[in-house]
Amino acid sequence: MPLIELQNVWKIYDLGEVKVEALRDATMTIEQGEYLALVGQSGSGKSTLMNTLGCLDRPTKGSYHLAGDEVSMMSRDERARIRNKRLGFVFQNFNLLARTSALENVELPLLYATGLSARERHERAKAMLDRVGLGDRMDHHPGQLSGGQQQRVAIARALVNEPSILMGDEPTGNLDTRTSADVITLFQQLNEEQGITVILVTHDQYVAQNAKRTIVLRDGRIVCDTTDFAQALQSLHPAQPVDAADQT
Repeated sequence: MPLIELQNVWKIYDLGEVKVEALRDATMTIEQGEYLALVGQSGSGKSTLMNTLGCLDRPTKGSYHLAGDEVSMMSRDERARIRNKRLGFVFQNFNLLARTSALENVELPLLYATGLSARERHERAKAMLDRVGLGDRMDHHPGQLSGGQQQRVAIARALVNEPSILMGDEPTGNLDTRTSADVITLFQQLNEEQGITVILVTHDQYVAQNAKRTIVLRDGRIVCDTTDFAQALQSLHPAQPVDAADQT
């Protein structure tokens, strides 16, 4: 059974006189342990697809199974529970609480987990900060950390509930090139060493190239699903011939 299975999924926003088809007839499967990038121009539907996969939004029609559970019929509370159990999110703007320490930020998702004592929450959050290389910064507030360190805190927070899927929405968008490379290396390690499924939305070709599979969207449709990054670039920019050698 695939970890994720979409069948003929549509997302239509009713804006009164206008209906926007943000996602059109999307069909795809994702296996446990994959590492893929969702790419496309602005308005292509990649963020809508991410929100659907992440149970942040419900399809207008079609079927979405996550680990065998049908998500498309779930209530908002049911989707919240499955997010907390199976999914971790990393965002471009880090979304950390400014007045709390790195450790307290990482502990936050555990407040919704049942059966954990304060000590257990503390120990698990500390272990996650150690994993992302910030064990010596756990008492620092976000304003005392660099952008790359803040994103590592956000990654630790996303991992603290031990999700099977890590989702990133432009996770390197506010980082410089060197720090971006460090964060991508961390994603690769989590995927290869821990078997975590990684799904990233990105406009950055370097970030997308490091994924093992690339899905290209255009006008709400999946137009390319490939492990060949040169093919993905050709689909993303069909008028521009691509030399795969130039992408190394």
